[in-house]
Amino acid sequence: MKRGFGSDNHSGVSPEIIEAINNANHDHALAYGDDEWTERLNHLFQDTFGPNARPYLVFNGTGANVLNIDAMCRSHHAVICAETAHINVDECGAPQRIVGCKLLTVDTPDGKLSPSLVQKQMHGFGFEHHSQPRAISITQSTELGTLYSIDEIKALADMAHHHNMYLHMDGARLANAAVALGCTMKAMTSDAGVDCLSFGGTKNGMLMGEAAVLLNPELDIDIKYRRKQMGQLCSKMRFMAAQFEAYLTSGVWKRNAAHSNHMAQLLYNELRNVDGIKIMYPVQVNSVFAQLPRQVWQALQKEYFFYDWDEEMDVVRWMCSFDTTEDDVHQFVAALKRLM
Repeated sequence: MKRGFGSDNHSGVSPEIIEAINNANHDHALAYGDDEWTERLNHLFQDTFGPNARPYLVFNGTGANVLNIDAMCRSHHAVICAETAHINVDECGAPQRIVGCKLLTVDTPDGKLSPSLVQKQMHGFGFEHHSQPRAISITQSTELGTLYSIDEIKALADMAHHHNMYLHMDGARLANAAVALGCTMKAMTSDAGVDCLSFGGTKNGMLMGEAAVLLNPELDIDIKYRRKQMGQLCSKMRFMAAQFEAYLTSGVWKRNAAHSNHMAQLLYNELRNVDGIKIMYPVQVNSVFAQLPRQVWQALQKEYFFYDWDEEMDVVRWMCSFDTTEDDVHQFVAALKRLM
């Protein structure tokens, strides 16, 4: 497959991660998280996200999101999220089927919620005929590649807590956001009032594995049983834990995120002045959303794989990865300009 711009899931695995898996692949170790790698990782997550952080490793981002929602909600509850949120668009109804709760979506101009937008769904409290708003879910960085500032996250956390609700953050690309904002991951999660976090590394150089990280201790009730019921308990968990350990201690997360962000900026700079191409959202992390003639992007898809994001508006998404090179960008731009 030609190295393209379809998804940061298409990239390979960082050498440091492969080395960590190989180093863990000796002798025997207890299963289901009762191993030395997972024990070290528990402390490492506390160092990274704060002393209250409790990580529950799962197989994928959907598992992390659903487990977090299950920690916050029961079937009569509702989660307020952006219409473009991954939990609403790309998880095949998993939160609704597994937790049973309702998603209350909000249309946003840039993928970001705000207190004024959330307010539109803040009704029906105590009314038994309505699903009860119980959580707000945001994505950092958003599905449109935009970023919440720390103050914006705090404002949503304050709003949620004022109404006895929780704030969940989908952090599939949290590393890219931290690099772009120049802050620690703790600063925009625990310190900003986030109650639970879906922390991902697969899009940034890991092989597999995500984490549902409970940051509010009151949510950490019977979660180990719920994880098991969801089919998200890994038997040989040391291999997940070893990846996260290398990811967080070797500098891989920051280096990879910085590089993929930089490649997106390069792609943006190469295209922003090309007639007939409109960049739809600020390029803040590793994605570029562009509007261009349909015949052009459809012809380009015959050479490179990428997703059409909004076919009605002729908007496509181009994702950069930790292993995207400058030559990849230049060749892609040259092909696009030729077709334009």
